[in-house]
Amino acid sequence: MKKLINLTIAATAALALTTSLHAMDEKKDCDVKANGITKVIATANVYNEQAKKKGLEFRRLNVNNSDLIIAVEEAIKTGAKEVNPMHFKGKKKSKTKLETTYAAERACRFAIAALTQAKEAKTTWRLAVPGDGYKY
Repeated sequence: MKKLINLTIAATAALALTTSLHAMDEKKDCDVKANGITKVIATANVYNEQAKKKGLEFRRLNVNNSDLIIAVEEAIKTGAKEVNPMHFKGKKKSKTKLETTYAAERACRFAIAALTQAKEAKTTWRLAVPGDGYKY
């Protein structure tokens, strides 16, 4: 039953990926209260895999987004209220501990943001190029 639910969630997230990334609403798609933590982390998994393929994976607090996703998945299995992402990867313990729901939302937002920022950068990169007529 769990596999069926996970496959359904993954298929839904894959369909969402095919839509325009500008239509993605990070707040709506990554809201744990509205969608549930398993759906949010499944969405994060799908988008993070796409970001990794393009070399765009976020890294915050010395932790890659994929490590944060793994930490949240482990916390869901064990029922933990807090996650320590560096501890799950076998690294030395970090002082950073995140609430499980916040970590899931964070991982989801980072995965979506990596792709949307890359798409936006294709049209806005000219604004940062010296010699483009702007005075700095």
